[in-house]
Amino acid sequence: MSQTNNIPYVETELYRIRHSAAHVMAEAVLELFPEAKLAIGPPIEDGFYYDFDLGRDANGKLITFAPEDLARIEDKMKQLLKQNAKFEQSSKTVAAAKEFFADQPYKLELIDELAAGKVDENGDPLTAPVQDVGIYQHREFVDLCRGPHVAFTKQVRHNAVKLLRISGAYWRGDENRPQLQRIYGTAWPNKEDLDEYLQRLEEAKSRDHRRLGKQLELFHISQLVGSGLPLWLPKGAILRETLEQFLRQAQLARGYLPVITPHIGKLDLYITSGHYPYYKESQYTPIDVDDEQFLLKPMNCPHHIEIYKCAPRSYRDLPLRLAEFGTVYRYEQSGELNGLTRVRGFTVDDSHLFVTPDQLEEEFIGVVELIQHVFQTMGFDDFRARLGTNDPNSDKYAGAPEMWARGISAIRQAADKVGMNYTVEEGEAAFYGPKLDFIFRDVLKREWQLGTVQVDFLLPERFSLEYIGEDGQPHQPVMIHRAPFGSMERFVGILIEHFNGAFPLWLAPVQVMMVPIADRHVSYAQEVAAKLRAAGFRVEVDASNERMNKKIRNAQLQKIPYMLVVGDKETEEGAVAVRTRDNEDRGAMPFADFLTHATTLNNSKSQTL
Repeated sequence: MSQTNNIPYVETELYRIRHSAAHVMAEAVLELFPEAKLAIGPPIEDGFYYDFDLGRDANGKLITFAPEDLARIEDKMKQLLKQNAKFEQSSKTVAAAKEFFADQPYKLELIDELAAGKVDENGDPLTAPVQDVGIYQHREFVDLCRGPHVAFTKQVRHNAVKLLRISGAYWRGDENRPQLQRIYGTAWPNKEDLDEYLQRLEEAKSRDHRRLGKQLELFHISQLVGSGLPLWLPKGAILRETLEQFLRQAQLARGYLPVITPHIGKLDLYITSGHYPYYKESQYTPIDVDDEQFLLKPMNCPHHIEIYKCAPRSYRDLPLRLAEFGTVYRYEQSGELNGLTRVRGFTVDDSHLFVTPDQLEEEFIGVVELIQHVFQTMGFDDFRARLGTNDPNSDKYAGAPEMWARGISAIRQAADKVGMNYTVEEGEAAFYGPKLDFIFRDVLKREWQLGTVQVDFLLPERFSLEYIGEDGQPHQPVMIHRAPFGSMERFVGILIEHFNGAFPLWLAPVQVMMVPIADRHVSYAQEVAAKLRAAGFRVEVDASNERMNKKIRNAQLQKIPYMLVVGDKETEEGAVAVRTRDNEDRGAMPFADFLTHATTLNNSKSQTL
């Protein structure tokens, strides 16, 4: 979860406010819909939600909230908040809790899971069975809950709360379980913070990469191809290839070697790595081919390991840095798909470094510096680092405790050596090793996990990787996994929203639009375009019958950085009249001067025009 001033979110006052708001919202729903059954209502980043089962009508049709119900529930909620009821904490034995919640089937299931030591109220794994369950009550409303909450309802300010939307949700996220109604809301310490957040939401709607992706002709989701499988249109492909070319050059300069691996592999490969058991629920059904089973590739790591194993390795060969833009596949629930940021097939800017233990720190630092270079080039100045460790009480992490201690220590030492500030978050590691994630905050103050670097002692052990050391004896290498972008699809989706589609010059799919004023100027416009293309720019010529102002407006709507208007004077003088997508008129200048200016910006990957 997010953190504020390095304080875990669950320990902040904002968490208490939102947790308390969720309870009061549930209370309001029960007053308006007395037959509703309660599921769960946790705080989440930027707000809270609560799930309800409204039952079915006489015809067996699912009863849902109507759009106008949201305003009614919010009004009732605000009335209840003003009454300043006290939140009182207590506990009940499992038996007493089951008796109390006898008419609430979802609470009964939660109590059974608590008593069995399976998961807590929010579905997180437990380490031991629970003897007594937590209870919170305010007024007559009682909920199964471990808290924390504010002391009184009035501490949740009625003018700093807003219910946002209603959606469907499956109990426990399982589409085979009952369908529930989820109400999302948000709560803040004061009205000013709420208003600022609501303004950001409106801005986010205008920046939605799905809308801009269509407007700017970047990508398309075809239902005939399949949900979560984006088709890259020419402009989107140019944007993506520009990003790939940038990273490829940076990698080549740092000694990375390109590799290419297939989109499927034998199931045994992923069983050996552990990816198949670990990611089984998010993988597609194995394919039977010639009495063998194959799997759509969920990860690139095992393939790169087999490349390492294809030849004997000496300590003189290490570090070996293998890099690939490798496409992988995950089965995501249809309700979780979201444009480019949550897809079923995506390309990872993946690399795996095979190093000796003595090389680990230096190579890890090199990867961190590469990620910082990527962020700096993109203009991502607002980011933080998170050291994800294993949860010792969870069985989802493979390998011995000593292995985890070595990996965590290696990351700490490297991060400390470069003076990097980072937070430690238990339970955020990969199943095979600890990792350092880079969390980027965009212009709307939303956090996105982008670059990652991971230390892995486990897979070299599982695949019996070796190199011959200086002593002539076999030794086991260490693996570093890294992906500065994360996935090309998600990264592009984030870029679209961060820049609102107005990409820096070097990234823009079309960098210059030539605007001839009349038909007689088209030839000169094409001549200028040819010179720009020869200099490496992406240029189009608007030779349509539209008037000049309409051509400029069309280019601005496409968020093209520069419009070069040419008429009689420009043709005669070898000049161009420069306009920007922000409607700045820079007047006429010699074409050579514009080319020098644009080339400088393009080569330096400047964020300004």
